[in-house]
Amino acid sequence: MKAESLVVFPRTLKKRIGVKKLRDQARVPAVIYGSKTEPQNLEVEKKEIMGLYSRSASDILLVELTVGEGGGEAKRLAILQELQHHPLSGEILHVDLREVAPDEEVEITVVIEPEGEAEGVKTGGVLDQSLQKVRLSGVVTALPEIITVDVSALKDGDSIHIKDLVLPEGVKALAEGSLTVFSVATPTAEEETTPGAEGEEGATSAEPEVIREKKQAEE
Repeated sequence: MKAESLVVFPRTLKKRIGVKKLRDQARVPAVIYGSKTEPQNLEVEKKEIMGLYSRSASDILLVELTVGEGGGEAKRLAILQELQHHPLSGEILHVDLREVAPDEEVEITVVIEPEGEAEGVKTGGVLDQSLQKVRLSGVVTALPEIITVDVSALKDGDSIHIKDLVLPEGVKALAEGSLTVFSVATPTAEEETTPGAEGEEGATSAEPEVIREKKQAEE
């Protein structure tokens, strides 16, 4: 996973009134925390965060932070862990950053996407994706932003499992290897009832009525 550059600033305005002033300045409150560091309140330009996500194929971003305009502090590596949005407007309200070391092993959830058109689909089959995401473990700089799987060789009845995924060296999937990710199957047409069969059923259901009419005539 490649680290993207992000400039952040120490947050001086606190409490609710301070947060409102930040948002009026098109900045978003943020916090960075880690296993070896104390949490620190920060602020970041809203357009910078939105720009990062618009350029990325993944929801999980690795960023190299520069604190302050001049970059006087040492750069810090962090995972952009979570964005909090307004439930109605969708506006970004808060950013959570998790500080990590370049050689630190972490766990993240990564999206799986197919690539190519399966052979079985060309002959009338349907590609089914059973898993949309998978949990991975590995050194943060080795983790992929997204897992792309070539499905072009899949024929009718074929499948790709977790154990078949090609992952970077040192990265492993935290899921059962036998779990199916992609499969191709030909849809089965529903059996239709023939008009003759319906006629036979109608004749069978009418038979007791005929018998009753005959019995009444005899009486």
